[in-house]
This record gives sequence, C-alpha cells and structure tokens, in this order.
Amino acid sequence: MTKKTVIIDYDAGNLKSIGNMLKFLGEDFVISSQADVIKNAKRIIFPGQGHFRQSMENLERKKLIEPIKTALHYGIPFLGICLGLQILFEKSEEAPNCEGLSVLKGEVKKFNSGKVPQIGWNKIQTTQNNTFLKDDFFYFVNSYYVDPYDKTVVSSTANYEIDFCASIQKDNLTAVQFHPEKSANAGMEFFRLWIAGS
Repeated sequence: MTKKTVIIDYDAGNLKSIGNMLKFLGEDFVISSQADVIKNAKRIIFPGQGHFRQSMENLERKKLIEPIKTALHYGIPFLGICLGLQILFEKSEEAPNCEGLSVLKGEVKKFNSGKVPQIGWNKIQTTQNNTFLKDDFFYFVNSYYVDPYDKTVVSSTANYEIDFCASIQKDNLTAVQFHPEKSANAGMEFFRLWIAGS
C-alpha cells in the first residue's frame, strides 16, 4: 500500500481546508485517527483549532498520543498548525494543570495586550533555522503563542504588541502558529516547499 500524507482527525482542526490545499497541490492524502495509519504515514499534518485541554482530551480518548509520539520518534515528517504547534509543548496558560505532548520544552502564553485574539494577516520574519518559509504575510487567529525554552528551534517570528514565535523547526518537526491553508499564495508556497522537502 502506497504511503500517504495523513491529516490527523481528533475531532478538531480545519480538516477540509487542509485537504483542499493538498488536493490542489496533487498530494495523495488521507484523513485518519487510526494508530497504524499514523505510524506508517509518509508525512503527518496535525491541524489545530479549539481549546488546549479539549484537544488533549480528544487525543487521549482516541488513543492517539502514543502513535503521534512514535511517528515523531521515528522521523516521520510532521507539520503542526496553530493549536497543533501549541500542544507540542509542556503546558499552556489556557489550561493550567493540563500536560501537552511535551515533545518540546516550553510553555504557551496568552497575549496580555492588544486585541485578543489576533485575527488577520501578519508578516513573519524568518530565522536562520528555516527551510520552508519566506518572509511574507500569513493569516493568524490566536490568543496564545508558544515560548520555547530552546530558542534555536524558532524558524520565524512575528509581532503583535510583542515579538513572538510564529513557527518552529527541529529535525523532522515543523509547526506554525498561523494558518497556511488560509494564507493564499504564501500558504500554498509553504505547503509546496514542506511537501518537497519532507
């Protein structure tokens, strides 16, 4: 059976828009919550929308935490989007006493100034630790941002009252705070580069 890109279905996330983007790019994909499909994926996309605690509870209920961590451990290319970036970390101010996937050390913090949530286009500035992004405008919808303890994983930043981490990259792991599937040509180019390079 040909391996496919797997969009993880955990009862949250913008599955249809991401699927439409992959279809437009000619990428063979499947939407799944099955452990064996995830563990044997060609690459994985973890879409994110919703609440930190609810998403972790959904992952636990569907028994997806171990398959995701196993896939990451064995080097399957992984893309986290929005909340899919945040739950990679240890904890979030959105859900005190709720542990994230703890794949990366750090925490998720809430913007404490400006209009929250941030909704709309914001320009990112890439770092040297970046393979798939270009300095461009991307579409954000977020009240929270990640604060990685290891700053070398940051692949781009943006500014919303403060400079914050807009994306991370480490080995087979890529994750973005913005929504590339809603970011027009810039988002399409990002997906194209990530697929080609992963």
